[in-house]
Amino acid sequence: MLLHAIFFYLFASVTVASAVMVIASRNPVHSVLFLILAFVNAAGLFILMGAEFLAWILIIVYVGAVALLFLSVVMMLDVDFAELKSGMLSYLPIGALIGAVLLVELLIIVGAWAVGADVSKSITAPIPPSSQVSNTTALGLVLYTNYIYFFQAAGVILLVAMIGAIVLTLHHKPNVRRQIIAEQIARSKNTAIEIVKVKSGQGLS
Repeated sequence: MLLHAIFFYLFASVTVASAVMVIASRNPVHSVLFLILAFVNAAGLFILMGAEFLAWILIIVYVGAVALLFLSVVMMLDVDFAELKSGMLSYLPIGALIGAVLLVELLIIVGAWAVGADVSKSITAPIPPSSQVSNTTALGLVLYTNYIYFFQAAGVILLVAMIGAIVLTLHHKPNVRRQIIAEQIARSKNTAIEIVKVKSGQGLS
């Protein structure tokens, strides 16, 4: 039990420190590296909780795809970060307001957890013991039964966000020929070919 507590405080402290360094680091590459470190230690916390599936998902999806994508984009794009930070003071009031709202929400959550310590007993969909089903099966039973509509709604929101990001960042360059499938499908014989009657002994001019 003592070893479990030691690893918990180790992973938790490194996660919090890495999250702070993601914001405080001046180099964006260092921020992404600290983000990867935070994800890895959060995966360690999931393993201590017995949620191995979530830990591997955090490593494979977030560290292996999202964080490395951020790192590659930051390293490939020649972004002038000094110019981006020049107008940071104009957004400071809005950022402070959003930060204050998030702080109040966190304090409410922590206060509710401290007051209602037995809140875990009121879970509507109890997870079967690990001896009956695996961690992945238990997660699927909860996610795809009582929370299936919320799961589908989250998927729709992510799909709309992805389409919106593509539409906002897609710019067509002029004087570049590209395939238009709708025009190709709508073509008929009158628009696709031209029939010319050539007399004998004459060629096409």
